Amino acid sequence: MTQQIQKTLRDSAAMRWTALLLLALAMFCSYIFMDILSPIKDLMQETRGWDSTAFGTMQGSEVFLNVFAFFLIFAGIILDKMGVRFTAVLSAAVMLVGACIKWYAVSEGFMGSGLETWFTNNLNYIPVFEELGVSPFYEGMPSSAKFAACGFMIFGCGCEMAGITVSRGIVKWFKGREMALAMGSEMALARLGVATCMIFSPFFARLGNEVSVSRSVAFGVVLMCIALIMTIVYFVMDQKLDAQTGEAEEKDDPFKISDLGKILSDSGFWIVALLCVLYYSAIFPFQKYAVNMLQCNLTLNEPAQDSFWASSSITIVQYVIMLIVAAAGFASNFQKNNSKRFGLLAISIIALITYCYMGFMRQTAESIFAVFPLLAVLITPILGNYLDNHGKAVSMLVLGSLLLIGCHLTFAFILPLFKGSAVGGVIIAYATILVLGASFSLVPASLWPSVPKLVDAKVIGSAYALIFWIQNIGLWLFPLLIGKVLDATNPEGTSPTELNYTAPLIMLACLGVAALILGFILKAVDKKKGLGLEEPNIKG
Repeated sequence: MTQQIQKTLRDSAAMRWTALLLLALAMFCSYIFMDILSPIKDLMQETRGWDSTAFGTMQGSEVFLNVFAFFLIFAGIILDKMGVRFTAVLSAAVMLVGACIKWYAVSEGFMGSGLETWFTNNLNYIPVFEELGVSPFYEGMPSSAKFAACGFMIFGCGCEMAGITVSRGIVKWFKGREMALAMGSEMALARLGVATCMIFSPFFARLGNEVSVSRSVAFGVVLMCIALIMTIVYFVMDQKLDAQTGEAEEKDDPFKISDLGKILSDSGFWIVALLCVLYYSAIFPFQKYAVNMLQCNLTLNEPAQDSFWASSSITIVQYVIMLIVAAAGFASNFQKNNSKRFGLLAISIIALITYCYMGFMRQTAESIFAVFPLLAVLITPILGNYLDNHGKAVSMLVLGSLLLIGCHLTFAFILPLFKGSAVGGVIIAYATILVLGASFSLVPASLWPSVPKLVDAKVIGSAYALIFWIQNIGLWLFPLLIGKVLDATNPEGTSPTELNYTAPLIMLACLGVAALILGFILKAVDKKKGLGLEEPNIKG
């Protein structure tokens, strides 16, 4: 029997990393589609009439059903009852359905159709939701934005389901092995999806010198088809693994209503939950507006149409260089030989400088913001290793919040001062975006491992479900708020590339201030109760 177990797929490094790659690529594709319209906000206003309120309302709709229909809780129940492989395929299928609806909503075929007329005349008033001020639609909202919001709601259900499923799948294949490395690798690849979206969404929208926003979304739909294929292949691999081991699929304790009282009365839970919603609300909603914010605050002059920097081939070259930055930087953390480690690190830094230079020469906001996840990919393993061996999780939370505040205030007050400086503005933008990306790694790396130390182990599964639900409230609310604040603080008819982003950025910085205060409170609670948050995860 022992010999049989040693020959399972899970015991083969190649097979378990293949399983991880299949799941990670599915999440990579979903991250691309999640922000597929973010780099082309200006084109959505020019071609579909979406002002900032319409854009923000549609973007916030992604998590609407997870928050108000409690689909996030149902997703956990489905995962618990049906297992990893079924839920993985189901989540990819749901995402694909939502993606197809969103594509049709922004396509030329929807314009002038009977469906457009129906959406124009309906969903202008949703009882109860309207009174509570949380309706996903409003009177005067463009019909294409309404229909796209419907598709995005469905996509969001599948995406959240996929997120919790992938984590469970990694535990199943890597338990007792390189689990931390596997989770870090999956996160790094998924975040590269953000950069991929920033580069290729505008590329497809402007392909052939003819603007078509539906092409960008169609690109995302194709990727969701690939994600579905990946999960089907994973289904087969996972089924073979169970057949070899004779094991039933691992199940966590399901979410129980009876757990609510115990969790909600725990002060540690509330500190972590509020930290989570504050921090993520200052990052993910910002991503959806970041490219447009740069367009409004940088002096960007398009290169000559016949130059190399304006050609379509530069997009591919720049993306390849980005992959070199990420791959070399990530791999450098796992080299025991110093010469190899520093050699890979040098390659990564040289490639990053090359990428930034090319982004400057292209003079496009999307290629500048695409550096956002690159430093995060590089330092994620370093942070994880430091936390495991040296601790200081709460100190990292405080540092991450300080960096977050500094970055948003820099975007709000310092970047606009350099609008007349073509070089200075881009340098400040690059530096701030890279630091924000580092902060994005710093906080989650220290936040999530702290939860088991704060919450009773018997209710940890339920606590995570509630934390994710509370997080989704922020991810629904703040894209909508940013859009409303933009429209309220800019004169009607302002060009989409001349908006003043000061007020929304101050709002996001305030979220960082609140997170910083909570970080200090958490530090005091840790010291008083001896929770061990500052202690290393690995005991010597």
